Amino acid sequence: MGSLTRANAARSGVKSTAAAKPNTLKEQQLGDVGLGEKLRYEFDKSMAAGPIALVGWLSLVTVFVILLAASVLALTRLGPDGGFNFFEAAWQSLMRTMDAGTMGGDAGWPFRLLTLFVTLMGILVFSALISIISAGLDSALEALRKGRSRVLETDHTVILNWSPSIFDIVSELVVANESRRKPRIVIMANRDKVEMEDEIADKVGDLKNTQVICRSGDPTDLFDLSLVNPQTCRSIIVVSPEGTDDPDSQVIKTVLALTNDPKRREARYRIAAELRDSRNAEVAHIVGGDEVQLVLADDLISRIVVQSSRQAGLSAVYSELLDFDGCEIYTTELQDLVGKTYGDAVMGYRDSALIGLRYPDGRTTLNPPMDEVIAEGCRAIIIAEDDDSIRLTQPDEALIDAAAVRAPKAVRRKAERVLIIGWNRRGPMIASELSKYVRPGSVLTVAGDTPGFVDEIRSMPLGSRNMTVEHRVIDTGHAASIEALDPASYDSIMVLGYSDTMEAQSADTRTLITLLHLRKLSERLGVHISVVSEMIDIRNRELAEVTRADDFVVSNKLVSLMLAQASENEYLSDIFADLLDEDGSEIYMRPIGDYVDLTGPVSGYTLAEAARRRGETAIGYRRKREEDGADGRNMGGVVVNPDKAEVLEFLPEDRLIVLAEG
Repeated sequence: MGSLTRANAARSGVKSTAAAKPNTLKEQQLGDVGLGEKLRYEFDKSMAAGPIALVGWLSLVTVFVILLAASVLALTRLGPDGGFNFFEAAWQSLMRTMDAGTMGGDAGWPFRLLTLFVTLMGILVFSALISIISAGLDSALEALRKGRSRVLETDHTVILNWSPSIFDIVSELVVANESRRKPRIVIMANRDKVEMEDEIADKVGDLKNTQVICRSGDPTDLFDLSLVNPQTCRSIIVVSPEGTDDPDSQVIKTVLALTNDPKRREARYRIAAELRDSRNAEVAHIVGGDEVQLVLADDLISRIVVQSSRQAGLSAVYSELLDFDGCEIYTTELQDLVGKTYGDAVMGYRDSALIGLRYPDGRTTLNPPMDEVIAEGCRAIIIAEDDDSIRLTQPDEALIDAAAVRAPKAVRRKAERVLIIGWNRRGPMIASELSKYVRPGSVLTVAGDTPGFVDEIRSMPLGSRNMTVEHRVIDTGHAASIEALDPASYDSIMVLGYSDTMEAQSADTRTLITLLHLRKLSERLGVHISVVSEMIDIRNRELAEVTRADDFVVSNKLVSLMLAQASENEYLSDIFADLLDEDGSEIYMRPIGDYVDLTGPVSGYTLAEAARRRGETAIGYRRKREEDGADGRNMGGVVVNPDKAEVLEFLPEDRLIVLAEG
């Protein structure tokens, strides 16, 4: 019993001791902190709140000084004429804090000393206040310079990421926006805002009625994306960023951020995104769904290079179709076509060119069978100057000269020898694409000197067994090495830039040297050597004209045009996928004398009729007399979507541009 009592007493003692100690972790941690340290900490926290807190503290100091001085003056009755009451003393003190000159007429040393104290405090407070305001303005200007404010625009075009393609994209959108009211282009990239604005002003020049707004940020970050206000935009262009090891992943992440933003709009986005590697297209389609049009840059350029190598001048046709400064491709619903055959509808436009149909199930077919009846819900694919000029008209029968139309002739194709000089990542795609068009027994010779060149040539897959590939390791900038290839013995030559191992300008310079060697060799031998060259920078094309190559494919320019057009036309990607595919119809430039009699002038209606009888769609012509820039747009004599009522004379070397199979 005694032991139990002692135990209870011991527990009671422990309990009472524990109760005397701090019973929370916070009290234990702060128990030895003095009041002065706590006050300093609270003061530090308030100062960290920024300029507003500083202004608040200065206001409190000012009020304290004024009230203190007013109280002293009211109690002691210091001052002229028997002193002041409290309110008058407070007013006098306030004036002295704001203007030191008000103390010039003071009398009496006690009064002077008090007002001197008030004035000195006023100088201290207001100098600090001016400093705070100045720092705040500097901070605000710096924030504006960094481009971190939210854009409050509607119906604007958003461009995400930065690359050399930006300048051509902006230039094209400026032309497209001329008929719009207050158009805006908003650009966001991981670059300095002022630098972006300066480069655009320098390289684009006249923006006409379009205003360009730049913002700095990461397009894959949801908060940064909100700065460009995509919820109210007209369309979005995602370019492949420069200076990154895996640009496609950045593009896909940007599309993912746009389409999966919790704050996104309910309506569909219209996104045009650039990818370099076609193997990433499937993932991008999964991420973006039907909201994204993919521009496969390397695939696009490779196919155009191959087709241009087989038909000189073809790149000008593609440029015209993608350039806003001429005729563009439109897709429109026209009830007047329902029930007509495609062949009849082709002849029903004087100032436009019907080239295909977009079906309700999403299929796109260019140059469908002439006897196909156009069903309800189909959209017409039309080349026109603008959408306002698309009008169904009755063809003038008097302008269709049936007697001038010639019957088709059978053409036997033979095996080809093709030479590629230079090499880059698009080389394997070009070789694979070329193998799909050539006849069995054709040979491709590739000459270059890039690292790993031989292994890449040996391992690259081809699209068919019709062509074999040989390689030559040479210095493509050396005249003797090029001459040793015997270029004149080849049916066509493609010159590719070393864009993977050199800067754009250096790669184009190397290409120019190769072209000059080929021109000199051609002049010495007195034979024509068919050459198509890939250029990277559009500014180097004019320099390359002196080499007299048959055609130039400017890679950056074409990708830029495609992105700009895709942002305005949600079906353009499908249209060009069909146009550049070896299956179905492609663009051909064929001797116009194979279609019509050239002994007299013929109309555009007659040309259209001649093509229609062969199951082809005529979209223009190339006249030799209009080459060398005589047409004013450096189109090499190419005219797309001519007036069908116009009557012209043609020469045997002129070409009819048609959509046809094979």
